[in-house]
Amino acid sequence: MSCNYADGLSPYHDKGKLGLEEKFDRKEDVSAKILTLASWISESKHVVVHTGAGISTSAGIPDFRGPKGVWTLEAKGEKPNINVSFNDAVPTKTHMALVALVKAGKVHYVVSQNIDGLHLRSGLPRTNLAELHGNMFIDQCSKCESQFIRKSATTSVGQKCLGTNCPSIRLNGRPCRGKLHDTILDWEHNLPEKDLALSDFHSCVADLSICLGTTLQIVPSGTLPLHTKKHGKSGRIVICNLQPTKHDKKADLIIRTYVDDIMEGVCKQLNIPLLDYSSSLDPTKRNGEPELWTIQPSEVKHMRKIYETVCCKGGKRGKQEKKKPPGQTAKEHYRISTLRKSEEIYPIDIKTDNVSNESEEKLKVESAISQASCRKNDSSSRELVPNEDINGVTQKRIKLELKDEPNN
Repeated sequence: MSCNYADGLSPYHDKGKLGLEEKFDRKEDVSAKILTLASWISESKHVVVHTGAGISTSAGIPDFRGPKGVWTLEAKGEKPNINVSFNDAVPTKTHMALVALVKAGKVHYVVSQNIDGLHLRSGLPRTNLAELHGNMFIDQCSKCESQFIRKSATTSVGQKCLGTNCPSIRLNGRPCRGKLHDTILDWEHNLPEKDLALSDFHSCVADLSICLGTTLQIVPSGTLPLHTKKHGKSGRIVICNLQPTKHDKKADLIIRTYVDDIMEGVCKQLNIPLLDYSSSLDPTKRNGEPELWTIQPSEVKHMRKIYETVCCKGGKRGKQEKKKPPGQTAKEHYRISTLRKSEEIYPIDIKTDNVSNESEEKLKVESAISQASCRKNDSSSRELVPNEDINGVTQKRIKLELKDEPNN
């Protein structure tokens, strides 16, 4: 249960702004905004969705900072009244709508802060999902770092050893000697490297970032949507949340109603049938050996090339990034500069109604992604960034940003 998950975390004093008032748009305004969002999704080349605990409340899993959230009630010495176990919860309309939009090619990547495993159980492919804070239904080997799908939610929190041998077989035919651990992060743990790298690259390439059910208070998860404003004037941010978020002023569109209603309306406008959850397609319900749930290094490498082509002038880093202090290796400099980049809050680009400029920007992104895709399997293509940088670049810690900002 989500309360048990919260109880298993280490004590942490500042959990952000809690219990802010929820607000609802008028029904006619919601309809107009859903129409706008559907239109933006149709015309965008690369759409990234950022999900938080608010998309799982209709499944009976409490959020954390809402009026009846886990942290909000904890501050009052109370517990949520509704608290479904992770094993009994099923994916919501929002989860299933995202699967349908991904299959239709309308949404390209989902970045999730949720640990409930509902994205996994909805059938969303691993290649379209980053799980920044872990997953109750995933174990990871301490040695080979392979991830495996569990049949039931783990009772462990904080990346603890489960005492189970890794089922992987090495290239020499011998079994891996690692032990499985849960993947649930505690407050000060490093975020998973490949998940964070892909989240960063996709967010930078995106021309539309949609935030669903999150107050965007956790760093770096909450700042990732802002990357879409960095590398192109046509980038848009949409926030769908009942409570105000710390980045509302940076949003191009804010919709205040239940996310299930929003996503159902979007699918209807796009003529995409909303899928139903099926236990037969739920990987946690399948019999047999544990299935892999591992991001392949080739995925990070491929997305890195697209990012550099779209956002870094054909893969060439700027002059400021090339300069490094005396005595600092190139690898150290690249890691430090990338960590700083992912914490920045980028300024808003002033938008115009010039359709030709937006079309030109979209064509550039289409061309860049197409070129990078053609080079995916080309062994003769030059590696733009050394492979050994992949692990070093993405080290991050979960932390609440303490700087006070206006709520609206």
